[in-house]
Amino acid sequence: MKQIERCIDYDALTMVWLASVRATHFFLSDSDIDFYRQRIPCCYMPEVELYAIRNGSGRWCAFIGLANARVEMLFVHPDEIGKGYGSKLLQFAIDNKGVTEVDVNEQNVQALKFYFKHGFAIIGRDDVDSEGRPYPILHLVKEP
Repeated sequence: MKQIERCIDYDALTMVWLASVRATHFFLSDSDIDFYRQRIPCCYMPEVELYAIRNGSGRWCAFIGLANARVEMLFVHPDEIGKGYGSKLLQFAIDNKGVTEVDVNEQNVQALKFYFKHGFAIIGRDDVDSEGRPYPILHLVKEP
């Protein structure tokens, strides 16, 4: 598996985000995906430390965005899901950046299972996401 690198290639990471969201966020409408896609490179990515991994072909295939001991975003290209990229990024964030928190869309069952597997537990819930849209958010914390 390739090494984790700092990355500011917002265009390439946005394409990973888009492919991942289309494959995993079935609860979002096309207009919602377009709304977030426009905000990802200009509003969200500049606010976090981005780390990414390249696949065997040298293309970015997974990335994590971190801020204040929180995972703000973690996305894996659907062609690469199940290959350990997400786990490697999360473990890097825990071990090297002191990450202990993450928020997850309640409807994203696949992500919830992933974080539960890595020792996170639900500590709270909001009825809407950070943009005020009707997508409940679960707050998770890493159990000691």
